[in-house]
Amino acid sequence: MANYDVIIIGSGPGGYVCAIRCAQLGLKTACVEGRDTLGGTCLNVGCIPSKALLHASHMLHEAEHNFAAMGLKGKSPSVDWKQMLAYKDDTIGQNTKGIEFLFKKNKIDWIKGWASIPETGKVKVGDDVHEAKSIIIATGSEPASLPGVEVDEKTVVTSTGALELGKVPKKLVVIGAGVIGLELGSVYSRLGAEVTVIEYLDAITPGMDSEVQKTFQRILKKQGLEFIMGAAVQKTETLKTKAKVHYKLRKDDSEHVLDADVVLVATGRKPYTDGLGLDGLGVTLSKRGQIEVGKDWQTNVKGIYAIGDCIDGPMLAHKAEDEGMAVAEQVAGKHGHVNYGVIPGVIYTHPEVANVGETEQTLKEQGRNYKVGKFMFMGNGRAKANFAADGFVKILADKETDRILGAHIIGPSAGELIHEICVAMEFGAAAEDIALTCHAHPTYSEAVREAALACGDGPIHS
Repeated sequence: MANYDVIIIGSGPGGYVCAIRCAQLGLKTACVEGRDTLGGTCLNVGCIPSKALLHASHMLHEAEHNFAAMGLKGKSPSVDWKQMLAYKDDTIGQNTKGIEFLFKKNKIDWIKGWASIPETGKVKVGDDVHEAKSIIIATGSEPASLPGVEVDEKTVVTSTGALELGKVPKKLVVIGAGVIGLELGSVYSRLGAEVTVIEYLDAITPGMDSEVQKTFQRILKKQGLEFIMGAAVQKTETLKTKAKVHYKLRKDDSEHVLDADVVLVATGRKPYTDGLGLDGLGVTLSKRGQIEVGKDWQTNVKGIYAIGDCIDGPMLAHKAEDEGMAVAEQVAGKHGHVNYGVIPGVIYTHPEVANVGETEQTLKEQGRNYKVGKFMFMGNGRAKANFAADGFVKILADKETDRILGAHIIGPSAGELIHEICVAMEFGAAAEDIALTCHAHPTYSEAVREAALACGDGPIHS
């Protein structure tokens, strides 16, 4: 048994960042992780491996569609799927080993195994019980499924199984048109699969700007993805060599069946808190199974905190990281803070999609007067040169004060461009502040400046 100032349960982005910050603040820190590698879902079976496959498949797309136009002649590359998976696994390995190094550097103890909390101030791992003044739960989330859909991670898969299929399927059916479904659907579409996305709602990427939703779906359809909207999946059947997806259209209750080699269930995620013993401790959970916390991320049980996907809010790695940093400050007797109004979201397809802050819909619901500054990438020189002129930048600003309230970008490097807006919003900047800032030419970033100019007298290049 060992005594610690703080024990963090889970080594995903929330947990490992929290552990490092706790150690930096002089706290004796341990992190419990049951996987063989650190990094949680994100590094092992989520963000990092999916980005590796997105990058590799985008390179293939460029070779097949754009190289010849640039004068790069030659045979189109063939796909060595085993090598692509090896590249993905190597990427995972480099990142997870990097966290091991950071734990050693910061003198953080990795307690290997699965944790439970038998009582306040104690964490049990295997037969050992460790003591801690503060316990931080950062156990993340797991894929959610649907009634009648049985996941076997071979034919009917979650994102985990989709990252290690034995071969590229001829027909892939994706249930759910959210971030995970569209990213992995894009990967397999580029690799030659026929991809059909079934979505219960009438728009893809629920909660995003409606103009982005329509533009994004149109671009993905042009790339070969098929969409069946307003459809409720009833069940899946797994046969010897394929699967059948039964669904009902909401508009007329008509029943339909789709054949697939692989079915990807991408219907969101749910908090993972199994085996922690929260019931016995009396920790309050919401109806959705999320751990309820106060403003200091402390549960109703003193000394037990929770962060990341297992509490309320967007299930994003960077949101968990911010909370990990903030709760470390709280535990160390300082003041931790997360600005939940400035948490960007990114979809890593091509083009990328990024957003931060309010949408037009949320501003209308608030009855807030706003103005829209929009600029199409078609007017951006760099985007045209790089065959990346689809999409636009949209900035929403207060009609009276010009203060930036939100931004929505669909286009090249949208996930990088959004951070200029994030920093501006953190400083309470006006659209005019961005419009008056010199941007290098030729860059994609100029499109952000042009959208800011559009909030005033108008853009220059459209």
